[in-house]
Amino acid sequence: MITYNAEGIRMPKIRKRDTSAWIKAVAASYGRKVGDIGYMFVDDEKILEVNREYLGHDYYTDIITFDYDEDDVINGDLVISLDTVRTNAEKFGKTYDEELHRVIIHGILHLCGINDKGPGEREIMEAAENKALAMLG
Repeated sequence: MITYNAEGIRMPKIRKRDTSAWIKAVAASYGRKVGDIGYMFVDDEKILEVNREYLGHDYYTDIITFDYDEDDVINGDLVISLDTVRTNAEKFGKTYDEELHRVIIHGILHLCGINDKGPGEREIMEAAENKALAMLG
């Protein structure tokens, strides 16, 4: 089951049924099934608090992914800062919706085993994001 919640901010206008179907299709393209995925949309202050408390990182970010995968079933909690999504959309010349969908699927790609911290991994992640975004239609 995929759930969408907001804390301290308004829920973004996403088509939940379509978004959930898209997430399942992307996961399936990596041979994964979707178990329990929980999205929490927050502001910059909340994501900074989560980053400090759980990861020991003292900076803002667009998404934090907590991975609870079991075998080929992806499970996780994904915390997304809509403030940072908005800032990044402007910075990268994208619409807010495009950037929001990129971040939504970025966390799923992490759960499917794609990383973006090592050498050359950022490019692999970007290609995977672009492929997934093309599936959104």
